[in-house]
Amino acid sequence: MPAGLSCSRTHPTAGLEKINLRLDWSGQVYYSYNTRMQPSTSCFHVNPASGVPIYRQLMDQVRALVASGRLAEGDLLPSVRQVAQDLQVNQMTVSKAYSLLERDGVVERVRGQGMRVNQASPRGTVKERQNELRPLLEQVVTQAFQLALTREQVLAALDPLFKERGHE
Repeated sequence: MPAGLSCSRTHPTAGLEKINLRLDWSGQVYYSYNTRMQPSTSCFHVNPASGVPIYRQLMDQVRALVASGRLAEGDLLPSVRQVAQDLQVNQMTVSKAYSLLERDGVVERVRGQGMRVNQASPRGTVKERQNELRPLLEQVVTQAFQLALTREQVLAALDPLFKERGHE
């Protein structure tokens, strides 16, 4: 549904009551009474060829979204079924990622609603967030060295990826 358009839809728990939905500029759907729905699964991306297990990729992405503030306290994660369908992965893979995030205290299971982001943990300093990124950067540097790519060539390849995600 394009941004700015509204539609009416019967909510499964609302009986026959019609509820108006709208899509705001950030791509998140709200009920007309401003109860926040699950964020879009398009914020998750997996690369099966990366060598990092898919459940770990999902966990890292949820942690990063929480740390950056894109997933705020109280936000609901998309359902296991929806993520698995959108990313074309096994539901057990998504379930494992969510269970491990719950074990680590990042999210909590809310009966009848799904997984909700816990109280915002401290975002950490820039240095701490850079340290979290370091293992991935080391893999990139090693791969670039093996492919005989220069620093400038790697940065040139990285720039379009940031632009795809809306980071200039």
